[in-house]
Amino acid sequence: MINTLLVVGVGLIGGSVALSLKAKGHVKKVVGIGRGKKNLQQALKMGVIDEISDIRNPIDNVSMILLATPVSQASQILENLSWAVENNIIITDAGSTKREFVKSVSDLYPKKLSRIVPGHPIAGGERVGVEAASPDLFQGKRVILTPIEGQDEESLFRVESLWKLCGAKITKMEIDEHDAVFSSVSHLPHVLSYALVEMISKKSGKHNLFDFSGGGFKDFTRIAGSSPEMWRDICMANKDFIVEDIKSYQMVLTKLSEAIEHGKKDQVIGFFEKARSVRQHKILKKYD
Repeated sequence: MINTLLVVGVGLIGGSVALSLKAKGHVKKVVGIGRGKKNLQQALKMGVIDEISDIRNPIDNVSMILLATPVSQASQILENLSWAVENNIIITDAGSTKREFVKSVSDLYPKKLSRIVPGHPIAGGERVGVEAASPDLFQGKRVILTPIEGQDEESLFRVESLWKLCGAKITKMEIDEHDAVFSSVSHLPHVLSYALVEMISKKSGKHNLFDFSGGGFKDFTRIAGSSPEMWRDICMANKDFIVEDIKSYQMVLTKLSEAIEHGKKDQVIGFFEKARSVRQHKILKKYD
């Protein structure tokens, strides 16, 4: 049982954690902190949180703090949570990049790292804000934890337990391994989706090309409907791995383009068949 959970950023992720723990009776009180007063009032009205507070004000009996904010805000938030760090309160986050988060923690609190557990839930959607929160968001989903050097085992266990109580499965990774993996399978696809929409929007002609798009185009560009601010911050925080992946993707496109240009039918179909096989046996299998 969590006595008091402090959620910084009561949106889709933070709100869903609160709702899940509340629904299962695993938390006594949830305190919310955030930049938007309207969003916090809505969270209070919905019963997602029980109280609103200010980040600079120490809160009694806090068992754990969850940072569910954009990655660019982590450093400032951590600085304002010095009272919690000094009191050895467990802090975990839900950001999709880990290197910058750990660097911020290390710079601010080089001797107080052991109770801070970096995390990343692989769940979400295009809808944001507390209205989109769901107690079932993490059911059967994966949460990545990237323990830091000298991690306190009790803190790690309690963060693992929090996510398991929400229905999630835990995987542990090294920090750079995490950022490299999610650059490839999450960050790069978002960049490509945004880029495709941008490219087609600039094509000139008497017709609006989007009027002729079908289901495939809609599926491919769905994630271009995500928060631009959030994805700008993710790109900046994980730029080394993302730029590397963009360059690798450009090389693949160049080879495919050359094969198409020179009429190399066997090479083109081999490319497509290999991709289809990988999707069927490695990607779709995940959802069986």
